[in-house]
Amino acid sequence: FPPARDSRILELGCGHGALIHFARALGYTNVEGVDGSPAQVAAARRLGIDGISEGSLFDALKDAAPDSYDAVILFDVLEHLTRDECIDAVDAIARVLKKGGRLILHVPNGASPFGTLMIYSDLTHEIAFTPESLAQLFLASGWTRIDCFEDPPAVHGAASLARAVLWKGIRAALRFYLAVETGSRRHDVLTQNLFAVAVK
Repeated sequence: FPPARDSRILELGCGHGALIHFARALGYTNVEGVDGSPAQVAAARRLGIDGISEGSLFDALKDAAPDSYDAVILFDVLEHLTRDECIDAVDAIARVLKKGGRLILHVPNGASPFGTLMIYSDLTHEIAFTPESLAQLFLASGWTRIDCFEDPPAVHGAASLARAVLWKGIRAALRFYLAVETGSRRHDVLTQNLFAVAVK
């Protein structure tokens, strides 16, 4: 997230607003969301999470002023678009972001040895991504950089700590396997989903 707590942030496909709720709990005062599901927007209202409106991703971006946001969030959204729609979405988001603004993504990772589990787990998924394909998408559209990160088990107790430790061992074995097969050690993002931050 941007460091300034008054940064203007838009979450597209925000669901019932869980991320918005916790961002506000951390002091972010200017966070809003859009979701295409009337049920999700109604759930946000029932939960007392304001600033969430109903609408499509593309309509929300079309209605937003140029250079008006510090950050845009797309968690588990981009994979539901076609390739052409992904290009259009990336261009539309670039229009509404300020220079140096960032897009924060969470998408299925096609580079994971088990990435097909994520892409085919939902009938509405159209595409998976790799760090390389995300770089192609964003850098070809004029963004200045994109960084990709794993989405490993989050530690919040004894069981998740054990999963996190075991994941490190499994990850090392997977990297060894890929290095043997391809001759390359450039396999750093192996979780079934990945995070990415693209900077305008």
